[in-house]
Amino acid sequence: MSMMKEFKEFAMRGNLLDMAVGIIIGVAFGKIISSFVSDVIMPPIGFLLGGVDFSHLGITLRQATETAPAVMLKYGVFINTVIDFLIIAFAIFLLVRVVNSLRKKQEAAPAAPPKQEVLLEEIRDLLKAGQR
Repeated sequence: MSMMKEFKEFAMRGNLLDMAVGIIIGVAFGKIISSFVSDVIMPPIGFLLGGVDFSHLGITLRQATETAPAVMLKYGVFINTVIDFLIIAFAIFLLVRVVNSLRKKQEAAPAAPPKQEVLLEEIRDLLKAGQR
């Protein structure tokens, strides 16, 4: 089997395509959360803290010169990223929790016995009724 044929079979499996769609949706979801944090959540928090703009918070390690830009530790951007992560992690936690509760409900429902077993039970009951 040629390598291209193997790769084509691998790439066309349903699971791989589902995973690719999930990754694309996850990236888009991450962008939405980043915008939500930086544009909706952080401005009111900054306002409450006296007009602080978190995206510009940082420590300048070296001032800018004519030939080189300033070297900064931008901890405000890091704070935004941590909040992004916490929101995404909480959303995934809620999703996993819902999926787990649905699985428990499916597992809790007793499975119907096979048709053969039902017929054997009926035969057994008829034989018991005939012996009396």
